[in-house]
Amino acid sequence: MSNKGMRTVAFIFARGGSKGVPRKNIRLLDGKPLIAHSIEVGLATPGIETVIVSTDDTEIADVARTFGAEVPFIRDAALSQDDSPEWLAWQHAVRWFQTARGEFDCFVSLPATSPFRAVEDVAACIDRIANDTETDIVITVTHASRSPYFNMVHLDERQSAELVLSPVNGIARRQDAPPVYDMTTVAYAARPQFILESERLFSGRVSAVIVPVERAADIDTELDFRMAEAMVTMSQE
Repeated sequence: MSNKGMRTVAFIFARGGSKGVPRKNIRLLDGKPLIAHSIEVGLATPGIETVIVSTDDTEIADVARTFGAEVPFIRDAALSQDDSPEWLAWQHAVRWFQTARGEFDCFVSLPATSPFRAVEDVAACIDRIANDTETDIVITVTHASRSPYFNMVHLDERQSAELVLSPVNGIARRQDAPPVYDMTTVAYAARPQFILESERLFSGRVSAVIVPVERAADIDTELDFRMAEAMVTMSQE
């Protein structure tokens, strides 16, 4: 089965009040605003009908429109605070689209903080929704550099350290431990009704698409941004 005929809409959720990197979503990376990287990949992905930016910020809205995204509403401030769960913004976007433009089959989120994703990463998530009827939502992951069985610890109130997970069945080498993965912000694809009927991402059946680490950067801090700039420079050498 292909995703042909499946109505797919991409959304980018971009608050104006980023604290880790002020005005992060419109800060220039490789000569264009950070959010533009997500918009361009969304518009280039086969099967995506449109890219809609959900933001509380008029400047972000203007930049998004410049790069081809739609901004048909300004998100309410109550959904745009530091402690506002993005899941509620997802629900708001789904309800808005269903009311304004009708039912659709696949909701895609392309966070602005992941500028190095490829079209193939997004397409793989959409294809998973199309081809696996039991999957409610698809996340993207990359191979983790650390293992909870060997070099990830938690601390008690005395700062005593214990492994997050104890090795099972006498496993003595990290290479023999079950593989673990880091979640990324490369892309999410979900069934709209699952978003409306659930309270969180892991409420349903979650499937994962593995992406290479070089496409999985997530910009949340100033250091992350500097590293992203370095990656751009290296790719141009």
